[in-house]
Amino acid sequence: MPADNSRGPAEPTVRDAISAPDATGRPRRTTRRFPLFTRDTARPEGGGRAAPRDAPAPARQWPMLVVLSAVAIGLLMTALDVFRYGTLLVGVALLAASAMRWTLPGVGMLAVRSRFTDIVTYGILGLAIVLLSLMAQPHPLLEIPFLKDTLHFTVDK
Repeated sequence: MPADNSRGPAEPTVRDAISAPDATGRPRRTTRRFPLFTRDTARPEGGGRAAPRDAPAPARQWPMLVVLSAVAIGLLMTALDVFRYGTLLVGVALLAASAMRWTLPGVGMLAVRSRFTDIVTYGILGLAIVLLSLMAQPHPLLEIPFLKDTLHFTVDK
């Protein structure tokens, strides 16, 4: 039985990477967290406000509001049976998010991960949605010839 009157067997402790050691070299704090997981969460590098602190909340988060508004309008258009233009607007909104993340120093809540990861994620998803909306039936604006052959090859056999 442990001397500190705790219940049950003592759980193994892992040294916390963020606690400074004392004079004997031991960490001042210990944690029970599993050592393979992230121990702390750093603020994203572009996660600062897009406007000064004294500005109202919508002004501080204008990049996120622009992207969310465009996506909401695109989804509304899609629901109102203007499928191609609605999905095109959703894809363009994600491409705009990628461009804003690349060019603006502070984008507020639009910064989720590192700058590189955000740019690549928003860009690939936006490009995929734009291409899919251009290839949507009927009367696709973009045709890729080998896709039809691939589909017939996989379905016929």
